[in-house]
Amino acid sequence: MCFSGKEDRDHPLQCTMRTLIELYDERPIENVLATEMFRPEETVFLCTPEIAGNASLQDALREYFHHRGVTVRLSFVPASILDAVRVGKTLRQVLDTHEDCCIDIAGGTDAALFAAGCVSGETPVITYSRKKNAFFEIRNAPFARNLPNPIRLDAASCFLMAGGQLLPGREDNAGLLSRFDLMDALFSVYTMYRRIWNRQISYIQRISMANDDSLEADGPIIAKADHGTVTAETSLLRALEQHGLIHDLDCDREHVHFRFADPMVRFWLRDMGSVLELQVFHACKKAGVFDDVILSAVVNWCAGEKRDAVTNEIDVMAVRGIQPVFISCKTCEIRTEALNELAILRDRFGGTGSRALIVTSASASRGRNVMRRRASELGIEVIEWEDVTLERLINRLKAACE
Repeated sequence: MCFSGKEDRDHPLQCTMRTLIELYDERPIENVLATEMFRPEETVFLCTPEIAGNASLQDALREYFHHRGVTVRLSFVPASILDAVRVGKTLRQVLDTHEDCCIDIAGGTDAALFAAGCVSGETPVITYSRKKNAFFEIRNAPFARNLPNPIRLDAASCFLMAGGQLLPGREDNAGLLSRFDLMDALFSVYTMYRRIWNRQISYIQRISMANDDSLEADGPIIAKADHGTVTAETSLLRALEQHGLIHDLDCDREHVHFRFADPMVRFWLRDMGSVLELQVFHACKKAGVFDDVILSAVVNWCAGEKRDAVTNEIDVMAVRGIQPVFISCKTCEIRTEALNELAILRDRFGGTGSRALIVTSASASRGRNVMRRRASELGIEVIEWEDVTLERLINRLKAACE
């Protein structure tokens, strides 16, 4: 078999590989990359009995390859991957019953790697280097010799390969691409009023109905809030009108009325975190280095499961090549819980090589040193208010992916 489709043109070297043998790894990308690169007829995963019995994970991997346009048959062969003797026995059985095999040792336990080395014989053996982003020949595989990896992923693929699923978020990502001017306008107003922003968004929530599609907002200038009352900041409302975010503003000492520019702006002005998330989304798109950027990425931890499914929302997710970047945005102080949650999501759906960033509109201060140390321990980069202007943020995002 040779490279098929796009790979035929990009990599004219020939290879005979009907069966790819993968040593299943906790790092999701290691399990799918060689299959997508070399397009075998079948990929056989040597994996733990738990993985071999996990139907939802297997279905997610099949959906991944379908999503990526790769036609391949997947088999999951259970093995005691910490026992080199048993892995070797299982591997011999696979080699004896499959034609034109190649073993990918990019993943797997030490015992599995040792077993593969012992029993591979003349079978081609390859690996992948994340540092060099290229495949390499270990034995009898000239087709993989110093072969650059051209594969570029989207956000949905990153979740599928890890057994999850990207669900529809609360934002229309396609519709956002024509709204960058309004995003800039919103952030401009936020820059002037960020210290009172959350309270004023709370006010706007009070005078516009959550379950009403109407663009009208109407209410007393002092509205009830969760803890007492909140008073409208009329200068902020006038700034929103001047920037085209609201229309027909009418306010006096007792009453406020206005109309949201459109349903999307209505959502932004009723959600405290939207302004910072939109700024990060805009910066990711304008940076020009990412292959996919998603605002409000809602992920189902177990693809296909709907009842009692575990879901999380990632404020912004960006992907460069095969590297996912998970970004959390906070218009308040960063708590340890937020750092822990972000680290868990990164490790679960990105694994080694993925990045995590947390962006806050709080100014840098010595009092945040404990938080910064915890973020450093978790491998999370912190971006504070001083670097949240568009150009500075773009530079920080580019540097984070180098």
